[in-house]
Amino acid sequence: MVQIPNPPASTQSPAPRSVPTSADVARLAGVSRATVSYVLNNTSAVRISEPTRRRVHEAAKELGYVPHAAARSLRAGHSRMVLMPAPPVPAGPLYSQFVHDFQGALSRLDYTVVQYGASGLRGDDAARAWAELRPVAVLVPGPGLGPEGVDILKRSGARAVVTLSSERVEGAHALLMDHDGVGRSAATHLYARGRRRIGVVVPDERGMDMFSVPRLAGARDALRDTDATVTVLPLAFTEESAAELAAQWPRLGLDSVFAYNDEYAMLLMRALQDEGVRIPEDTAVIGADDLLLGRLLRPRLSTVRIALPFGRDLAELVDRAVRNPGAAPEAHELLAATVVHRDSS
Repeated sequence: MVQIPNPPASTQSPAPRSVPTSADVARLAGVSRATVSYVLNNTSAVRISEPTRRRVHEAAKELGYVPHAAARSLRAGHSRMVLMPAPPVPAGPLYSQFVHDFQGALSRLDYTVVQYGASGLRGDDAARAWAELRPVAVLVPGPGLGPEGVDILKRSGARAVVTLSSERVEGAHALLMDHDGVGRSAATHLYARGRRRIGVVVPDERGMDMFSVPRLAGARDALRDTDATVTVLPLAFTEESAAELAAQWPRLGLDSVFAYNDEYAMLLMRALQDEGVRIPEDTAVIGADDLLLGRLLRPRLSTVRIALPFGRDLAELVDRAVRNPGAAPEAHELLAATVVHRDSS
């Protein structure tokens, strides 16, 4: 038998460091393990003096100890993770700000928000993938989830399923998005300003139809039985696409346009101005979302201001549902639309 000599000491891998435990923190801080648990899990039911809390936090920091989320979930009977699947389309500034506020509000309620990247799955198939993570709540952006998907999530331990869509789903709390109202408000404004040949931008991007179709329908509904016409304007979010559309403007003969949202409005307005189209004298332009950048343009962009839920209110809805999972699902109507008239219309 050939013996393989041990490598020199300098080439041996260092022994793995032991993982610090709550018992280690308790010994260093001079308290019980229960006290460590109360302090690090922010338990409010037990009063712990501030000096003791400080000793526990200092000991945990010195040892590099952090609580084990899985063990904490076992003790509580559920996790504190709220899953937010990525929206099916690129998120704009308005939605990003909403998500930021929502995450902050949930953190203050001691929840952890995890954003789930798009994986190509939709509806109930996506729900199965989400369920594998065992979230205590799921906020679902957009349509597609059905009652079966809600049931899958609840069977996996989710106490709250909240949908952001235009329709309710059985078993889920609903934040109802009135995109029709956005298009209706924009078209009503243009008509009231004397515009009769109205274009409506429909983004030529995959997945955007869930928002653009109801906005177009709302604009058509507002102008039904009037002397106005509606022209659908497909537009990709590129300078080239905007330039091509602007070059056709004399042939289209439009005197106004609802450009879907502020970003598309700014893109198209720049292209129209490059073609010599005067805003608003030749063509009035209105967007939606009331982004700050639209107020910095010249002429300042008219828009439809959209009222998304406050992050605090939605976080409290999630917390209520987690605490009382047997309560009847709530439904709240969102996207109250208010026209902000500025220079472009």
